[in-house]
Amino acid sequence: MGIVERKEREREEMRRLILDAAQKLFLANGYEKVSIRNIADEIEYSPATIYLYYKDKNELFFALHQAAFTKLIQDFAPIAQIENPFDKLVEMGRLYLQFAVTNPELYDLMFIMTAPIDTLDCRNDVWEDGHNAFLLLQNVVQACIDMGLIKHTDAEQASLMIWSTVHGIVALFLRRRLSMFGEDRVIPLMEEAFFLFIETLKKGL
Repeated sequence: MGIVERKEREREEMRRLILDAAQKLFLANGYEKVSIRNIADEIEYSPATIYLYYKDKNELFFALHQAAFTKLIQDFAPIAQIENPFDKLVEMGRLYLQFAVTNPELYDLMFIMTAPIDTLDCRNDVWEDGHNAFLLLQNVVQACIDMGLIKHTDAEQASLMIWSTVHGIVALFLRRRLSMFGEDRVIPLMEEAFFLFIETLKKGL
């Protein structure tokens, strides 16, 4: 391995060290209560070291946000093997629910906390990660419309309704508003509610 490659690997290792420490502290203490100095203390480096990689806490948090979306997109990979677009839509929803249940902290970071979007506002950027994920859904919905499997003709509108419905189920779960149904019943009930919603799509929006 050459000097350039070794240095780049060391930089990537440091980035991962910083991100892992930041995620640990954000989850344990909350975003607002964590400082760059706290993160530096966690990895036993000076704050100046972190500033070599991230200009501020928002940018660091946004890097975690991007990594979380990368994981979500990777989790959607199996749907590429499904030919029927409606079956693909169902599996996409199931994987989305599974991702949220398995990675509640990441989901909170991606779709509920405002810090990553605050970073975008400072840059005058669009929410590219969210937009790309939404386009995956919209493309599947459009395929369903093209085959007459969904009656509504506007894929963007239908996709937003689907996403907001599933997100609502997830948000209730993450904020423990479904605990009234009993711990053993919550996950099956979420899946049943999702499949009931899917059945309504077949009948027309």
